[in-house]
Amino acid sequence: MKKKAMKYRLIKILCVGIIFGALIGMLLMGLSGRARIKEVREECKTTEDKLKKENEQLQAEAEKAKVQPSSEAIAKENAEKLASNDDDWSLVLINSESPLDTSYAPSLTKITDDYSVDSRIADDTKKMFQDAADAGMSLNIISAYRDYETQRGVFNDTMLNWIYQGKTPLDAYDETKQSVAVPGTSEHATGLAMDITSSTYQELDDEQENTDEAKWLKANCANYGYILRYPTNKSDVTGIVYEPWHFRYVGKTAAKEIMKQGITLEEYLEQQKDGK
Repeated sequence: MKKKAMKYRLIKILCVGIIFGALIGMLLMGLSGRARIKEVREECKTTEDKLKKENEQLQAEAEKAKVQPSSEAIAKENAEKLASNDDDWSLVLINSESPLDTSYAPSLTKITDDYSVDSRIADDTKKMFQDAADAGMSLNIISAYRDYETQRGVFNDTMLNWIYQGKTPLDAYDETKQSVAVPGTSEHATGLAMDITSSTYQELDDEQENTDEAKWLKANCANYGYILRYPTNKSDVTGIVYEPWHFRYVGKTAAKEIMKQGITLEEYLEQQKDGK
């Protein structure tokens, strides 16, 4: 009888244990479920906030694009500034993002029989060449003012040369625009830019910087209002590879500051905008 009672007691204890264990398990599952639900909600909130922020950025960019002038408007504005007598006419930025109207034609003065520049910079340019000669330098002009059609010819010829070397037309175009401005975006069309080499070494390559003439120009060009337009390690700013032969007139005040800081025209204009 005692054994039978003990057996029933053990069964009762076992049943209570099972029921209690089940209740504990359900409780734990409930707590775990609540924690997971909270975690999912937090993840959803984070994703929602991220998407909201991205949407706001896209809307801001869209609004900004609406108010930005078109390339045609920028090109015409640049032509008007260059043709004006405003103090900053010589600082007009011409590059792939700031083109020049193809109809722009500056008043020109010959520097040599073959090359001309904007008449307003002729005296400074002539003095630079004369002072260079007096210092024993022999400067050689490779290019100065080029109109739209001439620039297009130079660009196309360079592109064809790359194609002949095995480049695809698309690759040839990309390669060309690294060293030759796309027609409509060339400084040569302003009459404010010149490609100048040594008479003893006329190759347009990095070795040009080692000539006495290139060294003299880099050290003295600012005194005549010129800058080395495409300096080394600045192609990410200018969009053009290093060209130790390309000089651009910006006026003496700006030229001295740009050459002193070792910056580009783009960076100088940004400083002016920020009031530095």
